[in-house]
Amino acid sequence: MSNERIWDKYLTERDKAVFKTSGFGARGGFGNRPALLIIDVSYGFAGDRPEPILESIKRWSNSCGAESWDAIAVIKELASGFRAKKLPVIYTTGVNRADGWDVGSWAWKNTRTSESLPTPTQNIDANAIVAEIAPQAQDLVVLKQKPSGFFGSNLQSYLQLLGADSVIVTGTTTSGCVRATVIDAFSLNFHVAIAEDGCFDRSQASHAINLCDMHAKYADVMPGAEILDYIKTLPDDLFPGLPKGGPAHEKPKLKIVSSA
Repeated sequence: MSNERIWDKYLTERDKAVFKTSGFGARGGFGNRPALLIIDVSYGFAGDRPEPILESIKRWSNSCGAESWDAIAVIKELASGFRAKKLPVIYTTGVNRADGWDVGSWAWKNTRTSESLPTPTQNIDANAIVAEIAPQAQDLVVLKQKPSGFFGSNLQSYLQLLGADSVIVTGTTTSGCVRATVIDAFSLNFHVAIAEDGCFDRSQASHAINLCDMHAKYADVMPGAEILDYIKTLPDDLFPGLPKGGPAHEKPKLKIVSSA
């Protein structure tokens, strides 16, 4: 792994000196029984196709643009690697009432929040997980309404039921729901690793600086390939209690009716 990190160009010389001497950023290490968390990789955050962010957000107000799809390719490899070793894959995505009453505080800081709700002009739900990494029958899907995957959800109880001691976090946005989930996982004493190239954000600076901060205090930030190398060393009988799975989750239709 190169000594050059994605966040280095944003740090002052003072910052670099502080990190070097303070003891932060030590390697926390993988746990023994990891679960993969895929945070909010939905059409609302990725758009329905790779395109420059300023184009994508005309139709998808929360889109993170083409970088989303670079990360989705990494997430797909990680999910396949976890499934091959019979390790848990857990998704989160949002859920709201059709009338938007439960949007709550999300509406306070964004003038386009209402566009995240289903509308008659759009036949794909913004909260639908993108088809390229659609959940498989044995995977778990957790619905949430606030940034952290743990807040008001079943995620912690699912991890306890599985007997997981660690989480590998991917998804979006790095500075928002990924960070909130990482901090809660850390607070619950899970080992946490983040796939740097399996996360994305609409702001390049926010993406880099939040990875820096999480690596300093809460998690090990590393390339997805390094995580896959670790996964391959694990036995495939760590989670005999995985769900057996029923019919595969239906993939959402991709036809979009433009609201332009």
